[in-house]
Amino acid sequence: MISTQLVRFGVVGVSAMCVHMLVVSLLVPAGLHPLLANIIAFLVAFQVSYFGHARWTFSVTDPGSRKHKVRFFGVSVLSFVVNEIMYALLLNVLHLHYLLALFIVLISVAVLTFVLSRLWAFSE
Repeated sequence: MISTQLVRFGVVGVSAMCVHMLVVSLLVPAGLHPLLANIIAFLVAFQVSYFGHARWTFSVTDPGSRKHKVRFFGVSVLSFVVNEIMYALLLNVLHLHYLLALFIVLISVAVLTFVLSRLWAFSE
């Protein structure tokens, strides 16, 4: 069961990550600062992530449930705060390219998101 969830979590997560990276890669060349573009991308990718995880990864009874969406948003915001701090450090301290730094951050934060989602956000 958990291996199936991990695979599904990965598929949904990679889909959301691609949306996230696409939004950032469109907004930064248009003149937005990478950290601001990252916030906008997070809000767009959240929709992909929530509905994918609610309907497929964790198969909740009522994917439109306010309880699950609020909990998952809390998990996502916590993950995003970690994401934004790590992203800022990689950009400003290590001076990595914004897309490479974003890729590293998104992969790293995925573990935290899975554990909190499984144990709390999507628990019945």
